[in-house]
Amino acid sequence: MQAHRFQLLLLDLDGTLYVGDRLIPGTPEALQQLRSQGYQLRFLTNTTTRSQAQLLAQLRTMGFSLMDDELISAPAAARLELRAREQLLGRPLRIWPVVDPVIAADFAEFEQDQQHPDAIVLGDIGDRWDLALINRLFNAMYEGAELIALHKNRYWQASEGLKADIGLFVAGLEYVTSQQAQIMGKPSPAFFQRVLDSVGVKTSQALLVGDDIDSDVGGAQAMGMTGVLVKTGKYRQTYVEKSLVKPDAILPSLADLPDWLMQNAVEN
Repeated sequence: MQAHRFQLLLLDLDGTLYVGDRLIPGTPEALQQLRSQGYQLRFLTNTTTRSQAQLLAQLRTMGFSLMDDELISAPAAARLELRAREQLLGRPLRIWPVVDPVIAADFAEFEQDQQHPDAIVLGDIGDRWDLALINRLFNAMYEGAELIALHKNRYWQASEGLKADIGLFVAGLEYVTSQQAQIMGKPSPAFFQRVLDSVGVKTSQALLVGDDIDSDVGGAQAMGMTGVLVKTGKYRQTYVEKSLVKPDAILPSLADLPDWLMQNAVEN
């Protein structure tokens, strides 16, 4: 009698299921096949330019079928972190959300304060970055504000090519303030652990699929999970060859995952 080696599949979104507004061929069908094989699925994203409702609507419009609680985003994890800190503090937490206007409402439950915040919540803000804003953030942190970054990705795949991501600014602020940011998205161990706990599986029972060898594969492997890299999205062969991270498998796309699992992820 054969049984699945893995119980939970963690799936990156942009670059793995789709790139921008372009669906990666065969991915909706692959997910249906994986569900029919008995795998539990969770969809993970560091995207901070679309709300939870927008992401769910986008996925469903593209042909993906998923429950609301199967999508776990960095902003959602950040809200849980902020609530926990507020409870420990014993008073309303003052935050400065430096995020895309689309998700600003996701943090409306907290007191807003750009002058003397307890915490800065940092996400993607596109072309709003400038030296004046960086200096304001630096001074707020220098005076005691903690930095909560929704992720620390190095770069991302846009329709027109690769672009530097907010990890550039997070690392810079850490350097000039000698402060370590609390990272809420991938590859934060706390983020992955929350996902595993919500399903009730061990790290050895989980497999992650993504297009980022560092944040996706490296983060998963550091937690003791299996990490599979796909050759879509931001995948670049030259970068992968130089990386110290060695994926457990490299597949052309997510569409190839069901067959790979049939061949490699069963135990007697």
